[in-house]
Amino acid sequence: MDNNQVGAIILGAGKGTRMKSNLPKVLMPVDGKPMIRHIIDTLEDLGVTKIVTVIAPDGDAVKKEVAPYPTCVQEKQLGTGHAVLAARSEFRGFKGDVLVIFGDQPLYTKESMRKMLRKRAQGYSVVCMGFRPADPARYGRLVMDGDNLKRIVEFKDATDEEKAITFCNSGIMCFDGEKLFEILGAISNENAAQEYYLTDAVEIALRLGLKCSAVECPVEEASAANTLEELALLEELIQKRKKTA
Repeated sequence: MDNNQVGAIILGAGKGTRMKSNLPKVLMPVDGKPMIRHIIDTLEDLGVTKIVTVIAPDGDAVKKEVAPYPTCVQEKQLGTGHAVLAARSEFRGFKGDVLVIFGDQPLYTKESMRKMLRKRAQGYSVVCMGFRPADPARYGRLVMDGDNLKRIVEFKDATDEEKAITFCNSGIMCFDGEKLFEILGAISNENAAQEYYLTDAVEIALRLGLKCSAVECPVEEASAANTLEELALLEELIQKRKKTA
């Protein structure tokens, strides 16, 4: 990393309902420690000192786990874009890059995060992480024009041509910290779920005349855990990684 300051916002307000557990989702263990702890360890390894976690109103257990790093409360779950906005107060006057990471994706490596930061340094205000899954069916597609990201299109909204794209959105994003909240503040909730989607940041940034791009990570890094089956898969992947390390 260069001298540019880097911050991170971890989205940790999700409940573990589909995990059949009372534990908040990000506290579910993988390789003997909570998912969110893996993310914090990687960020620290990368040299990130400003780490803010967005938690639910009843997120005391998560708050305790991430201490001494600060937390911000997302009072109502109104979407991923809305969740990031909850951290605005912690980033007033912040001029560095900001990584936005979902707390149930513990397998991203510092190399992949560094790749995003390098791309950001080339003058892109928003950088997404893409991957190429064997079955891209349910993922949003990253529509590229050379190095420029033109839009993220959800599978259900994609044309046949866009469905043929195999470069998919993994979730993690990197922003110019000086533009982040201006972009997010312009996201609307005019959609079926009436939620503010983080992925709409690309469309907003382009409308503001900013440039967006995407980099690629290995498929397994994009794995997330919403169910016990997916949690077991994460465990499998992390054990495999330890063997090859």
